[in-house]
Amino acid sequence: MTTPAGFDELIHPPTRLSLMALLSATEWAEFGFLKESLELSDSALSKQVSTLAEAGYAEVRKEGAGRRRRTLVTLTPRGRTAFEGHVEALRQLVGRAAPAPAGDQ
Repeated sequence: MTTPAGFDELIHPPTRLSLMALLSATEWAEFGFLKESLELSDSALSKQVSTLAEAGYAEVRKEGAGRRRRTLVTLTPRGRTAFEGHVEALRQLVGRAAPAPAGDQ
């Protein structure tokens, strides 16, 4: 079986896929929101965000100073396109599955 066009190995791991899904639904997301939503430690989330940023899929912005400093994350246009392509590839893969016979449900 061939992998559909758009399938992205970088996005596919569950944590990164979940992060991309959250980011795709927002313009900018605060690091704390992402951390709580994904139930990740600071270091685990930071690693995932860095991986996406290095690939050109995410952008990180730091605002404020001192205790009021916030870290914001967004998908780049390239990241949005890659995510949409990956989701479509997953739909194609799932669509290949044969439905269960009526008596097996």
